[in-house]
Amino acid sequence: MENRFTLKDLLLSLLIVGLIVVVFVAMKQYDRQWDTLKQVEKQVAQQAASSADMGKEVAAIRKTLAQGVPMTGATVPTTQQTANLPANANYASEQGNPFSYVEKAMESPDYARGDWLIQNFGTKVSKITPLLSTDTYASIIQNRVMDSLGYRDPESLEWCPLLATNWSVSADGLQIRVMLRKGVQYSDGSPFNADDLIFTFDFIRNPDVDAPRQRAAYEPLDKVEKINDFEVLFSFKRPYFESLSLVLGTQPLSKKFYGRFSPQDFNKQVGLLIGTGPYRMVDPESWRPGTPIQLFRNERYWGVPAPFDRIFWREVEEEAASLTMFRNGEIDTFGAQPDQYESLREDPDIQKKANRFEYFFRDGGYTYVAWNQLRVGKPTVFTDKRVRQAMTMLIDRERLVRDIFRGYAKPAVGPFGVVSPQNDPAIKAWPYDVKKAIALLSEAGFVSKNNRGVLCNAQGQELRFKLTYPNKSPIYEQVALAMKDSFARVGVVMEQEPTDWPIMLKKLDSRDFDAISLGWTGGIETDIYQMFHSSQIKEGDNVMSYRSEELDKAIESARTEVDPAKRMPLWHKAHQILHEDQPYTFLIISQSLIFVDKRIENVNRTKSGLNYFGQDVMPIPWYVPRGLQKHTE
Repeated sequence: MENRFTLKDLLLSLLIVGLIVVVFVAMKQYDRQWDTLKQVEKQVAQQAASSADMGKEVAAIRKTLAQGVPMTGATVPTTQQTANLPANANYASEQGNPFSYVEKAMESPDYARGDWLIQNFGTKVSKITPLLSTDTYASIIQNRVMDSLGYRDPESLEWCPLLATNWSVSADGLQIRVMLRKGVQYSDGSPFNADDLIFTFDFIRNPDVDAPRQRAAYEPLDKVEKINDFEVLFSFKRPYFESLSLVLGTQPLSKKFYGRFSPQDFNKQVGLLIGTGPYRMVDPESWRPGTPIQLFRNERYWGVPAPFDRIFWREVEEEAASLTMFRNGEIDTFGAQPDQYESLREDPDIQKKANRFEYFFRDGGYTYVAWNQLRVGKPTVFTDKRVRQAMTMLIDRERLVRDIFRGYAKPAVGPFGVVSPQNDPAIKAWPYDVKKAIALLSEAGFVSKNNRGVLCNAQGQELRFKLTYPNKSPIYEQVALAMKDSFARVGVVMEQEPTDWPIMLKKLDSRDFDAISLGWTGGIETDIYQMFHSSQIKEGDNVMSYRSEELDKAIESARTEVDPAKRMPLWHKAHQILHEDQPYTFLIISQSLIFVDKRIENVNRTKSGLNYFGQDVMPIPWYVPRGLQKHTE
């Protein structure tokens, strides 16, 4: 019998051809998604994620990929509605693509995901629970696990969206309406929505939660209202110059996860960490000090998958050991001290192995000595500002810059970055002036030396104190020795007290120290309320118990002034008061001196410093080409 090619046969052939084309295009278009899927499946098998729920989720990913639906989440939704915005709102439609730098890197022919990023903290980490942790190291870990509503673009310094897609600010600055991203999950699979934000702010403001620093920061906020599951209205008590930064910098806590703990139980936890970010802990509540600090790629991340399979931090305190690890390829970055940097930049092995970068950090961080005026409630010699001024003038900071920092620094003049508009350019650093310092000490009552050659007052009290500073840090050790020698020349005895970081935190909390040397990072515009306002003496970061009604008024006025032209003179006034009172001796603004393993690509300088830095929440644009990768799951 003769077979006839019917219309039905034609349609069936076209359908088959069309299906083949669709499958081919999908396979080509999502090759990288398949690669990511393989890595996900491998992590699933190795990280005890082979439960039925995860198996179903992987199967769903397979099905979605086969259907040709993008899984990266890289494109910012453009369907947000503009209805019901505050009156006269400055509406910010489509704030930009948060993954633009990552996507640009992905265009490189050698771009690949995989490998591990391994760095060294140089100290022991004692706590990583949000709100309870108070140091930079915990913040760096949290910033890879927890998204914020937005982040600062490292080049333009403008806000980019993350968990927020759009926002609007009322004309009076008292209301900010935020539209939240849909389809976001925490790493345990629970959905993110407005309820998590409401919970976060209620939790922070609960006085039973041990979070005085965050409560102080959020004090200007009046209330947070849920408009719907993906829209929230923030209302402020008064105009606040950093209201938008306060809102967009928020890292929401999971109501499902953290809501299980009473404040009393929460306060005892050192290792609770979960978020919506690109990385996750292997277990969000089992970490303890001394156990490895490593993060795994979050398979449920809503955005462009992060480049590294894992991020790992070592806690080796000795810098010589850290340098050895870098030479041996055990860590990928090395922050050098100036004397090291001078020699390493000429080292042929280091030249072959690493790229080097030197830059002043965007936020203008500085080191300081805080002079404690009330040690465990009892007045000290540093309650007299003449003594504090004298201490500052006995420190030759230009010599510190020249001899210890090898020129990769400059004297600090206050709490604001030298390029910040908050900085009063008329203020110059206190001079190194031994004669004037001696005269001030004499005015303060320290007029003679005893038989040990130590300056004393009429009551026989010696001018003697301990300087507490981070242990096993050569740079702090060298600065401390230089200060000790300078003070000794005039009869002031400074005892060195190098201290492990966990113990130092306890000393800060209890205010149990004479003087302490540490550092602060700054900001594009810095709120100094929690460091210097008198209300922060008991629980905030005013650890030296400094009190000035004049400064309090200047800070309060500046914080509520939304017009920069009127606000900057108020910050200048605050700068002038701090310069005169010297609750801190503002020591040094130093450059970052970094070596990065050459196998890591796309490490670039920006206005912020580098295009990736751990202190900020931000997508990671660095990567390792496939042929250079050396760590596997």
